Amino acid sequence: MNTLTKLKSNLASDLSFTIDKMTIYMEDGREISIPLEWFPKLRSASLEQLNNWRFIGGGEGIHWEDLDEDLLVSELIS
Repeated sequence: MNTLTKLKSNLASDLSFTIDKMTIYMEDGREISIPLEWFPKLRSASLEQLNNWRFIGGGEGIHWEDLDEDLLVSELIS
C-alpha cells in the first residue's frame, strides 16, 4: 500500500552552490538542485557573489544584494 505524505513546508532552510548548480535544502528534508544556466545573473556571478545571499520572508525567497536578484522558492520547486 502506498501512502502519500503531505509536504509540510515550502520554506528553504539552506542553500549551496557548485560550479554549475544551486541546491536548495527545504525545511521538510527535500533537496532541490537547479542548473545555474537557468538564471543569467547567477550563471555569470562569481562564487563569492553567489555565496553572498540571504533568505527573505523566513525562507520563502532568496536575495542576492550584490547581484540585485530575488528568487521565490515556491516558483523554483513547482
